[in-house]
Parts: sequence; structure tokens; C-alpha cells
Amino acid sequence: MPTTLSQSDLPGLELIHRGKVRDVYALPGNRLLMVATDRLSAFDVVLPDPIPGKGEMLTQISNFWFAKTAHIIPNHLTGEDVASVLPAGVDPALYAKRAVITKRLKPVPVEAIARGYLIGSGWKDYQATGALCGITLPSGLQQAQKLPEPIFTPSTKAAVGDHDENVSFDAVVAAVGAPLAHAVRDATLKIYAFAAAYAAERGIIVADTKFEFGTDEHGVLHIMDEMLTPDSSRFWPADEYKVGISPPSYDKQFVRDYLERIGWNKKPPAPQVPADVIAGTAAKYAEALDKLAGIRLD
Repeated sequence: MPTTLSQSDLPGLELIHRGKVRDVYALPGNRLLMVATDRLSAFDVVLPDPIPGKGEMLTQISNFWFAKTAHIIPNHLTGEDVASVLPAGVDPALYAKRAVITKRLKPVPVEAIARGYLIGSGWKDYQATGALCGITLPSGLQQAQKLPEPIFTPSTKAAVGDHDENVSFDAVVAAVGAPLAHAVRDATLKIYAFAAAYAAERGIIVADTKFEFGTDEHGVLHIMDEMLTPDSSRFWPADEYKVGISPPSYDKQFVRDYLERIGWNKKPPAPQVPADVIAGTAAKYAEALDKLAGIRLD
């Protein structure tokens, strides 16, 4: 059965970051232990109720995609056994499927987003300006419509409780330099094209997805954090997709839609989430993991 973990507790290890979902610990040898908890964030606010097994599902689907795309770009995984670094007395079963040992990289300070469809904040920006991250789009597009070609729409990396902000490619160049900005954009679009084609064969549309990148001590670009998960992507069932509406999804849009319905102002504290929404969200994540990767956390 999947485990439930709202917050990790690893005495003796140095906690260096507790994010919206992941707790990150320092390890010797320029490595990290990354733990995916069952916390869920929506609109950049962490909700009070965990989604049981979510961290395990996120980690398993990320690991699947890291392996699938290793021919495109290196990733942060070391492949080491998590149990080998856990403190004495900690139950390894609680961390086995939700934690990974990674290289400690220098993060590129940008959320690298690929969009193939017009939805979410992209749809709102388009309605207001006819453009997205400085890219002018054709007029007359509808909600959830497929774009003429996938586009790179970066955003700032917000702290916990703050909102990410869409920015132009020029802003990324100004922040990290042209060579790295171009490398991140190229990798983002290449991975998205590969994943979208793979998912399409399994009846799933990858509407958009968000990546994080880092560089190693030699300046080599790696993909890191998570990859093509229901937390970082919009997955739509192809057989239920329609232009003009927000399609049903395999991701946390299920929770977002509920929060929109109740009129929450999207500021902390977040409201309680009903048990049926929690169960429905867990089921959506599990279905995505099964359809994409053929993995079931029984």
C-alpha cells in the first residue's frame, strides 16, 4: 500500500530546503537527498491536507521520465540506494519510493515551461494581451486550443507562498546569459516534443509542462527536481478533449477547479479540501502513472 508523509523527519541530516512538496537534505560528496512528501500546492499555496501516496507517485513517474529522456539531456539522479543514507531508526519503507539521491547542482533561476495548448495562466494572458511571454499568438484562439507549435514560456521561480510570474525570453537571457538561456529553451522544447508524442500513443495529451534545470561543476546542463508529473504538467485524456473548455485532467487541476468553485482568494491560509476531492485527486495521479509508465502502487 502507498505510504503517507506530510513532512519528512530525518534526524542527523541537514535540511537545506523545505519546498511546496519536496524536502531536501545535504549529503556528503556534493549530493542531495530529495524527499517528495504528500503535500499539495495550488496557486502556489500549500494546502492543509496531504494526498496519500502522492509523493511516491510523483517520484516514480519522474524517475520513469528521467530514464526515458536520458538520451536528450543528463539528469540529477545518481542511482544510489536511498536506504544507504537514512538515519538509524528511520523506516526505509516510508522513503523507498518517494526519495532519491541526486547530484547537487547549481539551479538555473527560471521555471522552464513548454506549452502546446492555450490554458491556465497562458489563456488568461492571451485574453488580456493577445500574447504570452512576449510571443504574439494568432488572434481568435479559444481556451484549450492547440497552438500552431509548442512555445517556451518561462516564469520566475517564486518562494513558498508567492506566485510565479510569466516573463519574456529576453528576461531569461538577461538573468542567466544567452548561451544558457538558449540551452534551457532548446532542451525544454525537445523534451516536451518527445514526451507529448510518447503520451499521445497512450491516449494522453500533455498540454503543458514545467521543468527545472541546473548545471554541474563543469557547467553541463542537467534536468532536475521533478519531470512530467501531474504536479508540473497538465495531462488531458485525449478522448475527452474539447476546444473551448478546461478539459478534464489527470493532474491537480481537479483540486484547482474545486478551489475556483468555492471562491477562495488564493492567499494563505488555504481552505480544507473535502475527502472526496482528496480521493479523486489521488485517483487521477494513480491513473496517470499507470497509463504513462505502467506503474501501480498497490
